[in-house]
Amino acid sequence: MGQLDRAVWQHAVQVIRRQARRLQKSLGPLAKSHYADALIARMYFWCVLHDRPVSWGADREHYDRRFFRPGPLPSRSQFGRRVNTPRFDRLLGMIHLDLAGPVDPAEGGLFDGKPLTVGVASKDPEAARGKVMGGWAKGYKLHIWTTFGRRILLWSLQPLNVAEPLVAEALIAAHPGFNGQAVSLGDGNFDCQRLYEAVAAKHGCLLAKPRGMDLRDPAPWLSQQAQAHPKSKGGGPVRREVMAAWRTLPEIAGYLYRDRIHVEGTLSNLCSYAGGLGPLPAWVRRTQRVRRWVGVKISLYHARLDALAALREAA
Repeated sequence: MGQLDRAVWQHAVQVIRRQARRLQKSLGPLAKSHYADALIARMYFWCVLHDRPVSWGADREHYDRRFFRPGPLPSRSQFGRRVNTPRFDRLLGMIHLDLAGPVDPAEGGLFDGKPLTVGVASKDPEAARGKVMGGWAKGYKLHIWTTFGRRILLWSLQPLNVAEPLVAEALIAAHPGFNGQAVSLGDGNFDCQRLYEAVAAKHGCLLAKPRGMDLRDPAPWLSQQAQAHPKSKGGGPVRREVMAAWRTLPEIAGYLYRDRIHVEGTLSNLCSYAGGLGPLPAWVRRTQRVRRWVGVKISLYHARLDALAALREAA
């Protein structure tokens, strides 16, 4: 592990300790436990960072003393029980909010989703069959709302068959608030009347690519495929206004829509480094366990962004 890895881990540990102290002040110390919340969180982060199961983290031989020098460790069963508690999930949520950074209501964002598939023979009863690029698969999907600065502010982990617009509505409802300047971008999967209305109700604006439109076409709205698509017209007043913008101001709408590249870059960066979010390991099954695993991967991604920024400033 090099300088960047050390900076990422140290930053993550600082946030873990800070939020563990806040949790203890809020809920009080955990009764009948010799192991602090911060220790359990650091152990779990260490496991996720190295793509290893919880049982691996209960073995002292698997820790690098240059980075992590734990005292007495819980047994495998104790560690597993502490991880599978609402208290621990609340701590992970607090860590995520701390690392994701402050919310700017004036800043818009971008919607997207990433399938996290399991094998077709998997016995996971909570994994569902859903449509993916090029066919069908079984598993889960990570739904995100990311800022233009490539911070994953809001996210949700659902079975693969849950529609993206429905989850986006829930993310919008959970957002601290938009103002009139906030614009959200989404691909054709988010061209949904209910989502347009949900964003407008929060005083924002959704710009989604209309169904059937090929942006590579010199005149995308005039293409026969776009005109023939059943959803190319109609909808409520909010959606009709957006469709009118695509028809009358295609260059401006297309220029704004190009910023959607940031959500593609976010998911690419989240998955493209050692320790990032890769295919789900065989021991990460069931919604709650997958959600916990993915959440820590996102927290580590934010810690990496902060560490990179700090190293650039120091250079």
